Amino acid sequence: MTQPVLVSAALIALGGAAIAVQAPLNAALSRSLGSPLAAAAVSFAVGLVALAALALATGGSAPVARLAGVPLWQLVGGFLGAFYVWSVISGVASLGVVTAVAALILGQLVAALLLDQFGAFGLAVQPVTLKRLVAVALVAGGLMLSRG
Repeated sequence: MTQPVLVSAALIALGGAAIAVQAPLNAALSRSLGSPLAAAAVSFAVGLVALAALALATGGSAPVARLAGVPLWQLVGGFLGAFYVWSVISGVASLGVVTAVAALILGQLVAALLLDQFGAFGLAVQPVTLKRLVAVALVAGGLMLSRG
């Protein structure tokens, strides 16, 4: 692999580790607040402040000025992120972190197969193959085994 590919893969792997750590942290916040929805809102508020500060520090206000011209459908990602955080907060206490993350990854892979197959949102088409289906099936098997 080339260095840019390795750096990208490492950053994404660190993001995956962050998701695993985020789940029990947000579940603890939910217990403290008495509400998974409130915990998700607080988690997003903290993230918003951090990302806004970084965005302004690195790109100035020009990207914010372009926000008015962005198609509304492109803003759905924020809703999906909020749904993800709330769903994990709601389930991690009963499932455990390994099973919650396995379910998360399975959902991501099933959606990714469909997104790749259709080249959604301007992505290059990556056809569903038997090899890719087996990979997803193995993750599904791992999800089932994670509860044992």
